Amino acid sequence: MAQRTHLGDADCAIAQALDVVGDWWTLLIVRDTARGLHRFEEIQRELGVSRKVLSERLRLLVEAGVLTREPYQERPVRHEYRLTPRGRGLLPVLVALQDWGDTWVLGDGEMTATTDEASREAARISALKGTRLPDMLLPDRFGELRDPVDGTRPFTVLYCFPGAYARADAYPPGWAGIPGAKGCTLESCTYRDQLAEFTAAGAAVHGVSTQRPDEQREFAEAEKLRFPLLSDADLVLTTALRLPTFRAGQIRIKRLTLVVDRERTVREVFYPITDIEASVGAALAAVRAAAG
Repeated sequence: MAQRTHLGDADCAIAQALDVVGDWWTLLIVRDTARGLHRFEEIQRELGVSRKVLSERLRLLVEAGVLTREPYQERPVRHEYRLTPRGRGLLPVLVALQDWGDTWVLGDGEMTATTDEASREAARISALKGTRLPDMLLPDRFGELRDPVDGTRPFTVLYCFPGAYARADAYPPGWAGIPGAKGCTLESCTYRDQLAEFTAAGAAVHGVSTQRPDEQREFAEAEKLRFPLLSDADLVLTTALRLPTFRAGQIRIKRLTLVVDRERTVREVFYPITDIEASVGAALAAVRAAAG
């Protein structure tokens, strides 16, 4: 049984939070549950932890209200572990830890909205090719929940961008000086102008950012976008795929594009993106190649 040392500072929220998730295995379990791994064997295989240790950590997380234990098979009885609202509240913590690691452990400490092609961050995102996007719903610009994968089309192009606003004064201070941050309006308008070609190739186009739906709606109306913009303000997609982020006023997704098929498999990944218009053309070519 895991030894629990209860922290005595009852008035410190940091100490009390660490009393629940201070063991490093617990946050990794939350990470993998957010990635769509819900069964004991899946989590154990991913973490390489012993059954005894994993059983104890899962029990503690259920007792703490971070996970819920739900039966998925009767004979014999087997359970899945899923995040509760309390557990989903840890997603920004995971993203902040990843952002810190990408910046200060894997990176050089400089804030950037992109990366080098040879970086370990780029390798992590490239490895998404062939993986499955977990089931999830994200609010669109009208606040309606949508699946980021359009099940009515053979393919969905998910282009993730740092942020685009209808008003120039809505951008955070220093935005133009952050490498890779500029160009979101150009990217969205290029997809807008080539939307008919994507549709003819059998692909839906969805834009994703961590902006609020009302901010996305204002931008979409100003630029006359005819495809959905989805809000990942709660970091559900970001955490599930471990997408690269940076902080400028809020946590933001670095610019990248995924081509996903109807079965939710990632067929192509574009990251880093250095030429925005060329990346839209590459996404269209990837859809056409996959369809052919």
